[in-house]
Amino acid sequence: MKKQQPQISEDKILEASWQLLGEGGIEKFSMRRLADRLGIQAPSLYWHFKSKQNLYQRLANQISKIILEEFHSEGDWKEQLTGLAVTIRSVLSRYPCSTQLMMMTLPHEPDIIRYTNRMLLCVESTPLEQEQKMQVVTTLVNYVFYFVLDHYQHERSISAILKDQGSGALPGEELIGLMDSMSETDAGLFRRMFKSGLFELMGTDRAFEFGLKLILLGIEQVIQEQEK
Repeated sequence: MKKQQPQISEDKILEASWQLLGEGGIEKFSMRRLADRLGIQAPSLYWHFKSKQNLYQRLANQISKIILEEFHSEGDWKEQLTGLAVTIRSVLSRYPCSTQLMMMTLPHEPDIIRYTNRMLLCVESTPLEQEQKMQVVTTLVNYVFYFVLDHYQHERSISAILKDQGSGALPGEELIGLMDSMSETDAGLFRRMFKSGLFELMGTDRAFEFGLKLILLGIEQVIQEQEK
């Protein structure tokens, strides 16, 4: 008898995938765990996705589609790139491990292609060379990806420390003790910045906006040099 395709939708699989990624991270994600979550046998997943990498591609495509739907910025290239960066950060921050998925996949899905094309259109009006336009987009996206990923990993590290040392432990206490045991030459500036709370800016809107400003000013400088 011919096998019947299991009655489970692709949307349901994607939804369960995000749930698993949020619970255990990408390191613990597997097709078997996903099947268990859905109450089906693992081979049933392959009716929809031929491999885990194929599933990752589809998840990244979904993220790309959401970014496109939420990005409505008009104006000059600076306003568009700013709006794009803010939108990408917002979407990636809402979907666990989405940054890793975007970095692990190739543009072999329709919405990933549309998303990439839309990014390039943000700088199409500039006098930059085509190669430079590609580098502008790549630099901007890499900045946003790293910013979101760094904050995500930082939060996970803090959670792991609290779990190991107990809820009453302060993650910075051990670090302060280590820095206090080091010389002024080796740790003085870092120690003062840490104790003054400057590192608490990491992952904040203020930090993100400043980094974005640096990138945009750099692009503007290159454009001005080419127009001379």
